[in-house]
Amino acid sequence: MYFVTVAGNALIILVIGSDPCLHTPMYFFLTNLSFVDICFTTNLIPKLLVNHVMGAWTISYRHCLTQMYFLITFAYLDTFLLAAMALDRYVAICNTLQYCTIITPKLCGGLAALVWISSSLISPVHMLLMSRLTFCSSAREISHFYCGAYLLMKIACSDTLVNQCVFLGAVVLFVAPCVLIIISHIHIVAVVLWIPSTSGRCKAFSTCSSHLSVVILFYGTVLGIYIRPPDSFSAQDTVAAITNTVVTPC
Repeated sequence: MYFVTVAGNALIILVIGSDPCLHTPMYFFLTNLSFVDICFTTNLIPKLLVNHVMGAWTISYRHCLTQMYFLITFAYLDTFLLAAMALDRYVAICNTLQYCTIITPKLCGGLAALVWISSSLISPVHMLLMSRLTFCSSAREISHFYCGAYLLMKIACSDTLVNQCVFLGAVVLFVAPCVLIIISHIHIVAVVLWIPSTSGRCKAFSTCSSHLSVVILFYGTVLGIYIRPPDSFSAQDTVAAITNTVVTPC
């Protein structure tokens, strides 16, 4: 599945880049999403595969923090890009005649830059807060296949109140785009139902169905894992994490 994820998303990028007809806002954001999905799964799965083959389930502290940094960065990139794609579909379906004047190349470039910069600025905050924690020599085992902020907070010996508050704020920021996506799709459905022809309704729904499927799968697994106190996590969350880190990008 890792090979299919990398090959499939790389093929999407190559096809869109080589075909001038696909140089549109929708495919521009799709290219960004495909690249992020390659990076997101590459940050986690190769290490998992190496550990599985070698039978050595260890990771250095520095590698752990690096993995956590890119995990947070690419996760936020995913959610912000999905929101940008929802905005593009909303304007395309609900304001069709004004689409070309609203969704301009300048706006797309600005949104992409905002998404990448904001996601890159969130991760250092978690890194700095995590670096201030101390860990006991007896608490070095993580019941997971990757390093997450909540997992490190769970085994920390020092006070994690500040980390938990920031983590809660990060979860709210992570969920906010999901709310915007839901609102945009409610408006899209309301507009599509007024389209007189059946073929027109099917075409409009088909442009949103794949995007909405990814949103449901992505947020469903993430919220199932993270919308809980850190102390309540267990090894059973690995199943949902595998779905989020392998199945969704694939």
